Parts: sequence; structure tokens; C-alpha cells
Amino acid sequence: MPADALLRPLPGSAPGIIPGAPSLSDGFSPAQLWGALGLSLAICGALLWKAQLGVDLLRPGNAPYFLALALAFAVRPVFGRTSFRWAEAAADCAEYFAFFTAMALIGAVSSYPLAALSHGFADPWLQRVDEALRFNWLAWYEMAARHRSLQLLGMAAYQSIYVIPAALLAAFAIRGQRREAHRFLAGFWLAALITLTLYLFMPAVGPLSYLWKGPIPYMPSSAIWQETLIPPLRAHQLSRVNLDELRGLVSAPSFHTASGVLYIAAAWRCGNLRWPLICLSLAMLLSVPVEGTHYLSDMIIGAAVALAALMLASRLMDRFGRDTPGLRARPA
Repeated sequence: MPADALLRPLPGSAPGIIPGAPSLSDGFSPAQLWGALGLSLAICGALLWKAQLGVDLLRPGNAPYFLALALAFAVRPVFGRTSFRWAEAAADCAEYFAFFTAMALIGAVSSYPLAALSHGFADPWLQRVDEALRFNWLAWYEMAARHRSLQLLGMAAYQSIYVIPAALLAAFAIRGQRREAHRFLAGFWLAALITLTLYLFMPAVGPLSYLWKGPIPYMPSSAIWQETLIPPLRAHQLSRVNLDELRGLVSAPSFHTASGVLYIAAAWRCGNLRWPLICLSLAMLLSVPVEGTHYLSDMIIGAAVALAALMLASRLMDRFGRDTPGLRARPA
């Protein structure tokens, strides 16, 4: 099989045109992308100030993140002066990765001040919803705790939340699908905003902390960080957020679930990578209850967040996406 076979257009498409990527659009402008990122930083900074938290910009453990982002954003102007074959694709790929990573990092940091500003826990009513839906979280957990193979598969699938967007964005860059890459980034950004807003009103420690009593036979990937970090944050016993020590604090809505739905929607427009990425996304979703210690109700809310974000992202693209006459997707 040729090396680029998975990146080719779907059968039946015209040569040089990628299905789902109109040939006369190059997505959002740089000013719009940077504006969204700047708005995110401003909101995050305001939340940190309100919660009396800070990020030590000079801490050695934080430096690699800032350096990696700076290098990723520097690729486009550097490659813009070169003429080798893959310069544009490499520049697009680095830019997509940089914006995605920056948004994910800002969202993770923002969850800390939001946890500090929250009150109470929503576990009782989240569990009541699960009971109404006949979902037995303890049965899922006990099954995983008895089988090492399920634990390994679950951990791998859960961590694919980092692999799938990398594959999606790289494929979009190689195929010249800037519109679809920007649509995906907009959906991810909006899903993060909605998730974090809702999280302020429904913080939870998660079903492992809330339902399981006694020694823990198997510690999932997300552990019990909500239980150990949210009370100290509320009591102002923590004053610094360290990027190399970030932990997942959001139980409801499930952002893993929101991400999985976004990944499936984006993969649908990703040529012959469609089904491998969709299958991997579905495996990730199956791992969420145990590895993410999420209620089924968390996941339902997360899926609803993703659908709302997808609709809003499409409207933003239709309203603000630039049109450049003659721009076509790169032939694969």
C-alpha cells in the first residue's frame, strides 16, 4: 500500500478536491484565531486573579510548555521563507498543533480557579440520574478491576485523547483542509468554554470517590484528583498552578466525552482515515466511565456540549470564515 493511501480522498471525489472541504475557503483569519486565544488567556487570567491563584512563569517545570508553544508558533514564519515541497503542510500542521495545545493548556489551568470558586458537589444527583438510566458504575469498575487486560486496553484508549487530534490535524494539514482544521479547533474551543462554564455549577468528586468504599483495588488513569485537590483549592491552601502537575478536575460535564464526539465529527471529513479514527474515538468513549471515573450522566452532558459546540462552530465558520478565490485543497 502506498505511504499516502490513508490520506487520499474518499472514493468518488473529484481529483484535487477533498470531500467536506470547499475549494474556495481557507477558514478563519489569523486575527480571529489569535483573538480567540487572547480572549481565552484573558478569561483564564481573570479567573486566576479572582481565585487568588497564580502561575509561576519562571518555574523550571513550566518552561518546557512555553518553549514548545513558542517553537510551534514560530514554524509558520520560518517555513514561509522556504520552498521545499512540504513547507506549507508542515507550517499548517505546526500552527494547528500550537493553537490546539494552547487552548487545551489554558482550559486545564482554568479548571483550577473554577474549582476554587465552586461550592458543594453534584455527585448525589448525578448518581440519581445514573440509577434512573439503569447504569451501574460499580459493575463496570469491578469488571475492570478483575481483568488486567481491560485495564491496559482502557488506559491506552483513554490516553488516545492526545493521539486522535494529532492525527486529525496532521491529516488536515497534509490534505490542505484548512477549513476543516479551523472548524475542529473552533468546536474544541467552544466545547471547552461550555464545559468549564457548566463545571462551575456542577463540581463533583466522581463515582470512584463517591461510590467506592474501602481499599481501591485498581486506580484508574484519572485517579481521585477531584477529592484531593478541590477542597484545598476552595480553602486557598494552594496558591500556584504548575503546568507540569496539572490534573483533571472536571467530572461533569465529561470533556473526554465531548472530545470523543468532536473527534468523530472531524474524522468523518478525514478521507480514508475516517474509520480508524472513529473506531479509536469509540474505544476512548468506552473507557471513560472507569478510566475517567465518570458517571453516565457526565457523559450525556458532555455529548450534548459537543453537539452544541459543533453547531456553533459551523455557524462561526459560515459567518466569519474567509473566502479566497482559487484556493483548492492539496491533492493527496
